[in-house]
Amino acid sequence: MLTPGQAHDVQGFAPLFRMIGDRIEAFLADRGYDADAIREEIAGAGVEAVIPAKANRRTPTPYDRVKYRWRNLIELLFSKLKNWRRVATRYDKTKESYLGFVALASIKLWIPFVDET
Repeated sequence: MLTPGQAHDVQGFAPLFRMIGDRIEAFLADRGYDADAIREEIAGAGVEAVIPAKANRRTPTPYDRVKYRWRNLIELLFSKLKNWRRVATRYDKTKESYLGFVALASIKLWIPFVDET
C-alpha cells in the first residue's frame, strides 16, 4: 500500500493488514500504531500485536520485547532503499513506476545473499 509522503502510516494499515493478516503470527510496529482500534483489529484476526505503548497511554499494554527487536531489520531495509535518490524523493509520476523501482532496488539488495559465486 503506497500512501502519500505527507500522510501518516496508520492510513495504510487497514488495506495492508487485510492483505497479510491471515498469513502472519505477529504484527510488529512502532508506537505510532498504538491505537485501540488497530489493536482490536489485530486481536480479532488472531495475530499477536508487538507494539510498544505510547508514553501517554494510561495502562501500558505489554508486548514481546524480543520479537520487537526484529523490527530493526525492517528499518535497516528502508534505510538501504533510501540510498537510491529515486526511492527517497519519489520522483516517479505514477505509483506503478515508483513501486517497480522499489522492487528493482530490493532485488539488487537481495542478490548478494542468494548468489553463491
